[in-house]
Amino acid sequence: MKINLTSVLVDDQDKALRFYTEILGFLPKQNFPIGGARWLTVVSPEGHDDVELLLEPDGNPAVSINGRPAAQVYKQALYDAGVPAMAFGVDDVRKEYDRLSALGVRFLGEPVEADGVTTAVFDDTCGNLLMIATA
Repeated sequence: MKINLTSVLVDDQDKALRFYTEILGFLPKQNFPIGGARWLTVVSPEGHDDVELLLEPDGNPAVSINGRPAAQVYKQALYDAGVPAMAFGVDDVRKEYDRLSALGVRFLGEPVEADGVTTAVFDDTCGNLLMIATA
């Protein structure tokens, strides 16, 4: 068994596509209309082409909590608690931290090392915290 697709919930697919490609460096893979949104995926230029990240809209009203889309409630709870929605592996966290910072990415703090793993958490501008960690 292997992972072919995972998703990150985003508040704006166009903004997410720009951030995940122009800032993080992922490559667009699929982009076609589906329902009121798009099936929009990116892949890592350093990984396997068959492992896709779906930039999934968080506004589906079909599943709601107190009248608000459940995905938005979930995202906000994670964000408020400082919990990253996902982590990306990098060879050198400090180098990637410096590169992303120079592009205007907002980190929650400096990279942190614990038990031989270095991590740094940042805001994806689409309602999520993401983490980079030593691979």
